[in-house]
Amino acid sequence: MKKYLLARMESFMPTFSKGQRAIAKYIEEHYDKAAFMTASKLGATVGVSESTVVRFATEVGYEGYPELQKAMQEMIRSKLTSVQRMEVTSNRIGNADVLDSVLNQDIDKIRRTMEEISHEEFYNAVDSIVNARKIYILATRSSAAIGGFLEYYFNLIFEGVSLVNTTSETEIYEQMMRIGKEDAVIGISFPRYSKMAVKALRFASDRGAKVIALTDSMDSPLVPPSNHVLLARSDMASIVDSLVAPLSVVNALIVAIALRKKQEVIATFDQLEQIWDEYEVYEKVEENMIE
Repeated sequence: MKKYLLARMESFMPTFSKGQRAIAKYIEEHYDKAAFMTASKLGATVGVSESTVVRFATEVGYEGYPELQKAMQEMIRSKLTSVQRMEVTSNRIGNADVLDSVLNQDIDKIRRTMEEISHEEFYNAVDSIVNARKIYILATRSSAAIGGFLEYYFNLIFEGVSLVNTTSETEIYEQMMRIGKEDAVIGISFPRYSKMAVKALRFASDRGAKVIALTDSMDSPLVPPSNHVLLARSDMASIVDSLVAPLSVVNALIVAIALRKKQEVIATFDQLEQIWDEYEVYEKVEENMIE
């Protein structure tokens, strides 16, 4: 329903009242602003009452205004330019403290992620990864930071891990050309979605690999070619992509897999600790230095 909000409004247009038509027109022309307005604010902007806005939401098939607002936010996530994101962020924060505002938004993203992510999908993804012959991690643009983090820890747990990270579409296919039914690929992308990531997941799916998507919505283009979908909120409308919730899901994924392979992981880290001590990898901090 969210995906077809504009089409739904258009189909209901003949039955709308004058006020409802004004709301629909404003949403069509200023969706980037309307998505972050309260019902009262939207009504005042358009020149109708708050109750008219609420009735409009139910008229187009939503349970209430919060659900309509959520649909508008989903709709704009992959459409906003960097300049529009900056403008929306400025309007949302206003005169509030930037640090507190951003931290509170990130807290809210983790809370919403906990509510929306499927535990069944999560543990099925863990099974697919643990049983894979080789694991491919595909993360582009800002998501590359998450991909690099995941690769670091997976390399300590598994032998066959490949981070596919390139700006060339041809090179992606070359790096994944041996992928098959015994393998798994983890694709990570958030608005604005990477076309290369979508194509690469289709490529892996066509060859029978288990495809796991870490993305923000079931409307994400990463969903169709995926066997398992892990949802994480990343909807800060600014030039900065908030990766707090996705990284938290990745942390959970690493911990779940480490516990599943507990004995092997213990043996690996026992060897690593000896190597780290022998070659003085880490600075030793004396107890009296931290008192």
